[in-house]
Amino acid sequence: MSFTKEDILKALGTVNDPDLKRDLVSLGMIKDVAVAEQKVSFTVVLTTPACPLKEKIKKDCIEAVEKIVGKSATIDIFMTSSVTTLRDNAPLLPGVKNIIAVGSGKGGVGKSTVTTNLAVALAQSGAKVGLIDADIYGPSIPTMFNCEREQPEVKLVNGKNVIQPLMQYGVKLISIGFLTPPDSAVVWRGPMASSALKQFISDADWGELDYLLIDLPPGTSDIHLTLVQTVPVTGAVIVTTPQKVALADAMKAVAMFKQAAINVPILGIVENMAYFTPEELPDNKYFIFGKDGGKNLADKYAVPFLGQIPLVQAIRESGDSGLPAVMKGGLMADAFMELSENMARQVAIRNATFDTTKRVEITTA
Repeated sequence: MSFTKEDILKALGTVNDPDLKRDLVSLGMIKDVAVAEQKVSFTVVLTTPACPLKEKIKKDCIEAVEKIVGKSATIDIFMTSSVTTLRDNAPLLPGVKNIIAVGSGKGGVGKSTVTTNLAVALAQSGAKVGLIDADIYGPSIPTMFNCEREQPEVKLVNGKNVIQPLMQYGVKLISIGFLTPPDSAVVWRGPMASSALKQFISDADWGELDYLLIDLPPGTSDIHLTLVQTVPVTGAVIVTTPQKVALADAMKAVAMFKQAAINVPILGIVENMAYFTPEELPDNKYFIFGKDGGKNLADKYAVPFLGQIPLVQAIRESGDSGLPAVMKGGLMADAFMELSENMARQVAIRNATFDTTKRVEITTA
């Protein structure tokens, strides 16, 4: 049976990306098609290295091509990825493809724990990841990454002092905690805290990144406004626990990003401490703080639900020891890896279906 490159492309044109609902060829995800006698090879460029549908896409491609070449032919598929972006020619953070704000309405819901494990999980999948600890008054990222005593270097580049982010567990990091003694308090007014965040964005060498996560302080404050006024944010992830008091505050965080003046897409809701599972009874679930509160919140606002993270003692111990739970394997790691895959999917869907987020311009009388 003879076949051509055009035959292969036509066959692959029947394979849809399950999330984007369009065929792989028109999406530009098929590259380097080559045909020889009884042999076909091509590359599939996924929208993220954290793609959870990789095997399904590969299987669909094989089935489509076999209809043309038959089952006796050899089909070699090379799976790679290129994270999508809408941030071409951005003046600030030009090498950063996606800026992800991680927020919560209430403190104590485990936002920094989720951000830490999300960042490390994305890095483990092969993505280039950075993390800004924007919780100026209560920085916890240095502890969670076991680099409390570290200090970033400052290099002179073209006559300007440029901060060199620390690298830990494959993630580039900046936090006010690296610049102040661990036992001292940051007693600053809002404009000073906002100025620090601007410096982390504009005066640091972030290089090429697929995802830059911003660990925001709880609530809705100057820091949040400074972020959306400084750079266009790709989307926001909201962390909550299932109990009513946390959900009430999480609603405010969702409402803030959805405001017409801000208009940052919500990538999804994370329900942390969703249920308690004793280590000796891994199959048991106890819904201490209520059940499905985060899921119900996502349904109410018609935004994606990214997943549930259990209340497990080992996750807290991992944060305290500075070795993120996602690096330790088991059910904890699986939960955070699934979370990272779901978020990466939502970033790809957002970039394919929404317009570029505008930098917010808020003027006061």
